[in-house]
Amino acid sequence: PAPIAKQVARIAKSERSSDNRVLVELIELGIEARKKREKAFFELAERIRNASDPEEAKRLGDEMGLMVFQRLDEKERG
Repeated sequence: PAPIAKQVARIAKSERSSDNRVLVELIELGIEARKKREKAFFELAERIRNASDPEEAKRLGDEMGLMVFQRLDEKERG
């Protein structure tokens, strides 16, 4: 899309880099962010499984719900 291409070109110009290099960096950052989200999700799932206190389990479940629904909202906004 044109607005994204303009942003990439602006970043490339400010960093004195090529558009392709900026795209590669953005992809790498996106992959890293996705891995961090997945890791956080599975760590939270483990904490829920290990929670012995029902209140703690509920709080952690609510936290997981927020994590999931925030991600869905991000996808919808594209």
